[in-house]
Amino acid sequence: MTMISNKRETQNLAIGIFWMIGSLASFIGIAVASRELSQSLSIFQILFFRSLVGVGIILLFVRTLLPEIRQTKRMMLHFSRNVVHFGAQCCWTLGVALLPLSEVFALEFTMPVWAALFAFLFLGEKISRARMIAVFASFAGILVILRPGFEIVDPASFIVLIAAIGFGISVIMVKILTKDCSPAVIVVWMILLQLPMGLALAIPNWQSPSLENVPWIILAGITGMSAHYTMAKALKLVDASIAIPIDFFRVPLIALVGFYLYGEVIEAWLLLGALLIFGSNYYALRSEARNKTI
Repeated sequence: MTMISNKRETQNLAIGIFWMIGSLASFIGIAVASRELSQSLSIFQILFFRSLVGVGIILLFVRTLLPEIRQTKRMMLHFSRNVVHFGAQCCWTLGVALLPLSEVFALEFTMPVWAALFAFLFLGEKISRARMIAVFASFAGILVILRPGFEIVDPASFIVLIAAIGFGISVIMVKILTKDCSPAVIVVWMILLQLPMGLALAIPNWQSPSLENVPWIILAGITGMSAHYTMAKALKLVDASIAIPIDFFRVPLIALVGFYLYGEVIEAWLLLGALLIFGSNYYALRSEARNKTI
């Protein structure tokens, strides 16, 4: 039994790492696709076309998803969550268009800090000592990355931080939604609700996409869904303490992609700040997991 159990754990680990690699590739893919599309399309059009591709994917699996799509529980919360998430996506995509990709990803890693703070404020969840250390260390990491007083801070950096805050609020709302709704329902309603939001905001400054845009639109739509799907699949198979360190490789990998595709400089300060943000959150994650087993 022990040998079978160990073999199963090894298989789960290998498959979980495979899904995490898929998640890394997806997040990098959506960033590159968004950067390319931002040269000719508005931010709202990019998000609209992402959702449109998502609708196409839903239609491919409509028979399987139809029973779950019919669930209409907590619709006001679905709507509120998607307004917040859509706003965060707008800020994130704008950051991708204006900032080095590695800086966007590094600042985005502050999301767990914001989620913990909002869980404390709105759900009454306790903030552990380890999580408080992560909060202060993450803020220190932000200062290391932005270096106010030593460098001119790009306003787009604050826009990405607003995106991270929005994603943090969205995570809390998803946590509430999962009590009544499956992940599939949450994703489907995300696409169906954000599609008209993107269209309504895109129409005033509509630019017809060119044939050159089509592959990037398809890539953005597919990776926009696969990034979260592959992450969820990985977390079902391996512990977060294994998945999260793999996820951190997004920062150095996107730095290399930015360097080779766009000539973006890889700065030591940015990597140091990102390491502070990641390291403190990983410490909090391990500490909280250890306390649960005691």
